[in-house]
Amino acid sequence: MLVAAFGPAVIASGAKAGAFIGDIARLCGGGGGGRPNLAQAGGRDAAALEGALVSAEQKLGSLLAGA
Repeated sequence: MLVAAFGPAVIASGAKAGAFIGDIARLCGGGGGGRPNLAQAGGRDAAALEGALVSAEQKLGSLLAGA
């Protein structure tokens, strides 16, 4: 299970936790979603998890740099 929680400042920058975690879950053959501040997802391909987490870290870094 993957979970994303975004604070008010990140949400104010236009980022949405549901969209963020959904993109990461798709890398693992899954999907998910939720609210702008809190979302969860899952995937079927556990072997892809490490790469998905690396992608999440990079994407989050980009989001926070723009916040």
